[in-house]
Amino acid sequence: MKQGNEYYQDKQYEKAVDAYQKIIHLGYEGTSLYYNLGNAYYREGKIGLAILYYEKAHRLSPGDGDVIHNLAIANTKTIDKIDTLPQFFLFEWWESLLALFTLTGWTTLAYVFYLLLLASIGFYFFARKPSTQRYSFFSGLLSALLLIITAVFLLVNLNRRLNVKQAIVVQPVAVVKLAPDPTSNDAFIIHEGLKVREEDHVDNWVKIRLQDGKEGWIQQDEIGAI
Repeated sequence: MKQGNEYYQDKQYEKAVDAYQKIIHLGYEGTSLYYNLGNAYYREGKIGLAILYYEKAHRLSPGDGDVIHNLAIANTKTIDKIDTLPQFFLFEWWESLLALFTLTGWTTLAYVFYLLLLASIGFYFFARKPSTQRYSFFSGLLSALLLIITAVFLLVNLNRRLNVKQAIVVQPVAVVKLAPDPTSNDAFIIHEGLKVREEDHVDNWVKIRLQDGKEGWIQQDEIGAI
């Protein structure tokens, strides 16, 4: 990591990428690692790969201001601008709440409220003063309510992690086919940096969906999973 940072400071971005990728190949991940790798790819002009690793960093630390800032800048460099329907404000609030913590953060928070609930139950049954029992009862109710709410956010995030697969187009230009066959007719053309949703897999082909609802098949090596 130190060597990669030194290469980056010396503007040897290709060597910096190689150093960071060696860490990833060893099985490690981390916000700083993905963020620095995204910066190196951005300096090389590889917008698709830069956005991919910014997105990976954002998945680990959704509240990181530096990651959000650089991801927004990189997205302005993309060619494809997909029009999407505006979200209802309640859905926007919901998404903002989900992004407050990572999956690990929501899990930790659920454990904290669970322990507080157990402590409240213990105080209620072992307390001798009625006032202490009353406080324990209401604190237990509050802890139970917060535990339920946290569990809901945790389950939603876990479901998205397991079932919703998103990817970034990493090739400068990618031709999307109507079927998982190189001889199939072209559906449309997309460019690097575009975020897509993975719907299905057939051999080395992936069925993708754009934010505007368009669907098609693309080869696996033309996208990078977030």
